[in-house]
Amino acid sequence: MAAMGLISSCTRPLVPLLRPGVPKMSPSQLHTTAGCAAKDYYEALVLGGGTGGITMSARMKRKVGAGNVAVVEPQEKHYYQPLWTLVGAGAKQLATSSRTTASVMPPGVKWIQSRVQKLDPDKNCVYLENNQKISYKYLIIALGLQLHYEKIKGLPEGFKYPKIGSNYSIHTVEKTWKALQDFEEGNAIFTFPNTPVKCAGAPQKIMYLSEAYFRKTGKRSKANIFFNTSLGVIFGVQKYADALLEIIKSRNITVNYRHNLIEVRADKQEAVFENLDKPGATEVYQYGMLHVTPPMGPPDVLLNSPVSDAAGWVDVDKETLQHKKYPNVFGIGDCTNLPTSKTAAAIAGQSGVLDKTISSIMKGKTPTKKYDGYTSCPLVTNYNRAILAEFDYNAQPLETFPIDQSKERLTSFHMKAHMMPVLYWHGLLKGFWGGPAPIRKLLHLGLK
Repeated sequence: MAAMGLISSCTRPLVPLLRPGVPKMSPSQLHTTAGCAAKDYYEALVLGGGTGGITMSARMKRKVGAGNVAVVEPQEKHYYQPLWTLVGAGAKQLATSSRTTASVMPPGVKWIQSRVQKLDPDKNCVYLENNQKISYKYLIIALGLQLHYEKIKGLPEGFKYPKIGSNYSIHTVEKTWKALQDFEEGNAIFTFPNTPVKCAGAPQKIMYLSEAYFRKTGKRSKANIFFNTSLGVIFGVQKYADALLEIIKSRNITVNYRHNLIEVRADKQEAVFENLDKPGATEVYQYGMLHVTPPMGPPDVLLNSPVSDAAGWVDVDKETLQHKKYPNVFGIGDCTNLPTSKTAAAIAGQSGVLDKTISSIMKGKTPTKKYDGYTSCPLVTNYNRAILAEFDYNAQPLETFPIDQSKERLTSFHMKAHMMPVLYWHGLLKGFWGGPAPIRKLLHLGLK
């Protein structure tokens, strides 16, 4: 498709941010807020300063120059959330998963510390807090998704009580480790909601780690471990599902399919589940430990937005990541309707393709690079073992290494715990890592 070269009526003359004689500022000061003077037009505007947003801002900086790129992000901290599985199991410290947003923002790129209130793609504008209007030539939407603990009756207030935690929130991940340590006997329950989620393997990773911890501390014989999932399968890729079911069987874990958590009575240590195959039927479980994976959905600003589909996800072409209606709008990561697992690994693969897509659009050419749905989920099964699941849109394995990655391996665990964080901070966020496809091709002699 041809590039959108025209600037809409929203665009106003550029306003310089810095004047001669202004003292240099520290990296933590190099951002603007909604209340500060800022340019009102950027060639590339990125919404969201999470994984996808920072990654694409680094790539766009190389295309159009740092001064022509801005990122809208309200939060002061940036988190490497895949590490929270290990934080909840006591294997990592929470502090190691965070850095300041200022420190991960590409040098020279404008950080607008505000929230997006409205998108107006017909006029190439977005509105921020205080009705601040920013215009753009190219828009990249990387707003992530939203956690909805409040859709479970009794939450989030139930987290004030002991024996309950959730690895999905900065506020509750350490409560998981506390609940794990405090467990004495009874039911240890791990849930999976009836919505799309980010990192669909995480709800069961903490279950395997908890079971290992119970064995290590001599509590396993007193623990009944339940995985109550709204899904009808343990995992969406058959090869890895078969491996996980073997582990579940060998460790005497009970899986209740089509069970969705609808209420937590934290004062009584009770969890209420609906049976999705029997409308109206509910079951109450007493728990000695409860790990909650919350319902999730698109950010409120995307609901009923022109850029979104009926469910509120950014409506992009699944191969090019270009918006289906607005050719100068693109989406990446958890906020999109791409039919693949929402993971950081998926964002890596998407970023390389989106980089090529935008380059083609800028040159007035039709994008040819195609995203195959690549995603990865290192399924941690013990404190020193993991299954490295990699697959595509068709739920077919798309493995990097010429070995059977469905087997539990120490090397896979070390990749998850030690190598991937380094790759994240120093490769992906700097726009240099677009996924393992080149390595896969090399190791498989070009056959994959």
